[in-house]
Amino acid sequence: MNKLKIALPKGSLQEATLKILNKAGFKFSVIERSYFPSIDDEEIEAMIIRAQEIARYVESGIFDMGITGKDWILESSADVVDVKDLIYSKQSFRPVRWVLAVPEDSKINSVSDLKGKRIATEVVNVTKKYLEKKGVKALVEFSWGATEVKPPELADAIVEISETGRSLKANKLKIIDTVLESETKIIASKKSWQNKWKREKIENIAVLVEGAVLAEKKVGLKMNVSKENLKSVIEILPAMKNPTISYLYDEGWVAVEIIVDEKEVMKIIPEVKKKGARDIIEYPLNKVIY
Repeated sequence: MNKLKIALPKGSLQEATLKILNKAGFKFSVIERSYFPSIDDEEIEAMIIRAQEIARYVESGIFDMGITGKDWILESSADVVDVKDLIYSKQSFRPVRWVLAVPEDSKINSVSDLKGKRIATEVVNVTKKYLEKKGVKALVEFSWGATEVKPPELADAIVEISETGRSLKANKLKIIDTVLESETKIIASKKSWQNKWKREKIENIAVLVEGAVLAEKKVGLKMNVSKENLKSVIEILPAMKNPTISYLYDEGWVAVEIIVDEKEVMKIIPEVKKKGARDIIEYPLNKVIY
C-alpha cells in the first residue's frame, strides 16, 4: 500500500493544526505524550515534531509533506515545494509577525540605532538577513526561550514572534519594526512531488485543508424574501459571487442563501430584516472550496 508521511507541528501550532485537519475530514487522534497520532486514513502516517525542524526533514525526504511556518522554512533555508499557504496561527486566522523590540525607555528607536548592539532571537538567520538588507552590523545571538525578559541586561533588543503584542507590552517592550510576516504553509519534498501518487495525495489534502481554514472565517446565511423585496435585500448582501435563489411553494416568496464573513453577520442580519427578509438562519461551515 502507498504511504504518505506527514510531519505535523508540535507546540504552539499543534492544537490549531489538528483542529483544522479534523475539520478537513482527517480524524487525527493524539494520545498524551505520544508523537505518533493515529488517523482513519490508512494511506497516511504522521509524526509530531517541532515546527522549527519540519522543513529540513521534508527537504531531506524523511517526510513527504509537512505543515510549518514560513519563518522556519526561511530560517533553515530549506529547499522544498511550497504547496499551499494556510493563514492561521495559534490564536487567530491571520499571519504572525516577527518584530524587532526594545525596552520602552530605550534610546533605540530604529534599526539603524542597533549598530554594534546585541540582539537575542530564535530566528538568527532571518534576523541576520534583515540586518544585512538594512545595512546594519549587530551581534545576533540565539535565544533558547523567554526572549522577552532578556532586555536590557542580556540583550539590547530582541526579534520575537507576536500575534497580539500583549506579551511584549507586559514585559515593557516596544516594537520598532517588523522583521518578517509569516503564515503557515503546506510543503512537500521535491522527490515526493515527482511521485504521481504522492503529489495527487498532497494536493487533495491541501485542497481540503485550505477549505477548512476558509470555512473558519465564514458562515452560511439563509433567509426567505418576498419577490417585491428581493432586489433591495440582494443589494446589501456581500455574497462570494451571486446569492443562491430558490423558489418556494408560495410563489410570492423565494429562499436566498449566501456565504459571508462571520464578522459581517451582526451587521447584515438586522439590515436584511429591515428590508423584509424573514426566517433568517445562520449556520456554520466545514469547508469552503473556491
